[in-house]
Amino acid sequence: MNNKPVYLTAEGLEKLKSELQHLVTVERPRVAARIHDAKMDGDITENAEYEDAKQEQSFLEGRIATLESQLKNAEVIAHSNGDKVGIGSTVVIRGADGEDRFTIVGSAEAAPREGRISNESPVGAALMGSRKGDKVIVHAPAGSVTYMVVSVG
Repeated sequence: MNNKPVYLTAEGLEKLKSELQHLVTVERPRVAARIHDAKMDGDITENAEYEDAKQEQSFLEGRIATLESQLKNAEVIAHSNGDKVGIGSTVVIRGADGEDRFTIVGSAEAAPREGRISNESPVGAALMGSRKGDKVIVHAPAGSVTYMVVSVG
């Protein structure tokens, strides 16, 4: 079992708890009823509905196990208003393509399209510990890119 810490904001912790609660109390009984109904249709060896329901159950149980593990290893990070980039910091960076704004979060909360990047991503890892005015070099698969840290909040 993986005991690696899962860094979360307080908001992220609540989202994971809420998702787990929903899966256990709503989705698990719904899938169990679906399996039961499919079994009632007779021979399960050639029953597509039964097979589909069992697959859904497998996916659901996997997600529940993942959430339980993440919550077990959760470390809530309180955002400090320091001038150093850390998990929970909102950072504005400037590169050749203009400015971008990111909030640094743990990998369980990352949603790049929503402006939340993981502290383990190439950009997030490069920004960790930097301060306003620092230049950071991001080593990405497409090559290295240099950014200027405009602000840390």
